[in-house]
Amino acid sequence: MYEEKMRFELSVNKKKRVVYVHPSLTLLETLRDELNLTGTKRGCDDSNCGVCTVLMDGKAVKSCTMFIPQAAGHEITTIEGLEGEDGLHPLQQAFIDHFAVQCGYCTPGMILTAKAILDENPNATEDDIREGLHGNLCRCTGYKKIVEAIEAVRDGDYGDYAAEWRETR
Repeated sequence: MYEEKMRFELSVNKKKRVVYVHPSLTLLETLRDELNLTGTKRGCDDSNCGVCTVLMDGKAVKSCTMFIPQAAGHEITTIEGLEGEDGLHPLQQAFIDHFAVQCGYCTPGMILTAKAILDENPNATEDDIREGLHGNLCRCTGYKKIVEAIEAVRDGDYGDYAAEWRETR
């Protein structure tokens, strides 16, 4: 197989990055170990828990089972990339305000999944939100506060997310 590291160009949090890694390395390993972006968590290593969720071209993906060659050439967004010039992303603030953070381990994956849900459907119903979260496990809560936080952003409690979403399209 491959004995040597290879060069890969990535776009992570809107910055071009070059890494020299073995092609069997996962996106999760590259983010954490090579780029020092430790907000993306390691959990099950088989795409079942969702703690490793990042956005790839705006879609929620599990980074623990995606090899680095699959990620090259795509726009990757981690939890570190959500905060803007004005501070926390509305979803990050809503999770804090609505006590949707317990131990916090699942939170980065939950927030990025929530962003993908609202970006795809800014008027998502509670059922849509719950369905969209189905691949993300939280072992601390019954998801009530998580759903409430997402609904608060959807409902405009943190600015007009739907209008902002339309402007960026």
